[in-house]
Amino acid sequence: MIDHMKTTIRKMGNSQGVLIPKPFLAQLGLENEVEMNVEDDAIVLRRPRTHAREGWAEASKSIAAASDDTLVMGEFGNDDDTELEW
Repeated sequence: MIDHMKTTIRKMGNSQGVLIPKPFLAQLGLENEVEMNVEDDAIVLRRPRTHAREGWAEASKSIAAASDDTLVMGEFGNDDDTELEW
């Protein structure tokens, strides 16, 4: 397991960058895309996180198609709302 290596910052087009050794990428399972941010005084690369609710739209469509979309908690009535003051 590799955990430390010194590398050179290189000119890449109009930007600068570093080459990440293949063993680092393989060790972390990084392939085509990473999330990059600055934490304290370090540049941190991570696997992209899945977005909250990713795939929910497709899942809800398949649940509805299977007619399995009944309310779990039942209906919520608004009978007592007339007494509320806004």
